[in-house]
Amino acid sequence: MSETHEVTVTESRWMRALRTIGVPILSVLLAVGIGSLILIAGGYDPLKAYAALFQGAFGGEMRKPLDAIGDTLVRSTPLMFTGLAVGFGFRANLFNIGAEGQFILGSLGAAWFGLLFAGLPTIASIPLVLIGAALFGAAWAFIPALLKARTGAHEVITTMMFSWIALYLTSWIISGPLAESATNNFQTPQLSSSVWLPTLDKIIPWLPALKYAHAGLLVALLAAVVVALLLRRTTLGYEVRAVGFNPTAAQNGGISIPLTTIWALCISGALAGMAGASEVLGVTHRMYDQVSAGAGYGFTGIAVALLGRKNPVGIVIAALLFGALSAGSGTMQLFANVPDKIVMIIQALIIFFVGAETIVSWFVKRRQRLALERKGVAHAAE
Repeated sequence: MSETHEVTVTESRWMRALRTIGVPILSVLLAVGIGSLILIAGGYDPLKAYAALFQGAFGGEMRKPLDAIGDTLVRSTPLMFTGLAVGFGFRANLFNIGAEGQFILGSLGAAWFGLLFAGLPTIASIPLVLIGAALFGAAWAFIPALLKARTGAHEVITTMMFSWIALYLTSWIISGPLAESATNNFQTPQLSSSVWLPTLDKIIPWLPALKYAHAGLLVALLAAVVVALLLRRTTLGYEVRAVGFNPTAAQNGGISIPLTTIWALCISGALAGMAGASEVLGVTHRMYDQVSAGAGYGFTGIAVALLGRKNPVGIVIAALLFGALSAGSGTMQLFANVPDKIVMIIQALIIFFVGAETIVSWFVKRRQRLALERKGVAHAAE
């Protein structure tokens, strides 16, 4: 009896592991396959296109490896933050589709606090700016969280509407109170170098100089570790997972669903706000008008969280994949003469095929059924 139970437990763990790993891999393979058909239909060579895409993301004859890898890491960094933000909301069964707005508010907070703390030493100013940006993102998520907790207003609608408010509010602020007086462009003054995130080679002496790659990557990886520990090792994390898994059971167990909802969305907003700070402090060193810039990191973060299966480790890997696709798209367009929109199609297909879990589940169940049948035949033969 115990042996049968152990076999069942082992098989169930194997099924969960295969689902967790198999769905993202299958989604990517299907997207690449269908993307190849689209390229062929458009008269392009898929091998040449994907070779250019790969070299644009990781280096080769078409691009220097250090420049390509640095570009990939830079583009992946904010996606790690926004992916963690959306994924944390998913754990509480909340769809924070407004991570883009929280990203924008975090960028604004980083620009404002960066100007405010310009006179402080770097070791003090950077942490203060990051905390300030996180608070801006959390504050922007607080009102939708409160509306969800008190009135039941759906977070998809409220967070989306707040994203539009954030977009045009910051556009007015950057063109008015925080505008750079020396230019007519919609941008803030350039921040002092004392609040710039240092490049990775200045932090890790043996690391070669990767183009643009900055300390925000290390902060994002640390955030992933903190989120994982928060979810698995703290009371709040247990409550978030309980509410996400079964709200009724969680409430019967004494967990406050409204309070957990507010905490989950605010933490999600804080992570998205830090994504904005990583861009301002590490890349642009000022904030530009998002109406014209159209970063889109918050919306792409939804795709990263879905592909990463809401798991911090998976989200980091998914962010690197999407960062590589983004970094390689320009090279693919330049050297293979393939429109960079093809990359957007591939990204969309990846997310579409995340729904391929049913295919993987069918495959696993079929394999399990065949294994049981073989065992039955073996026992009958004995």
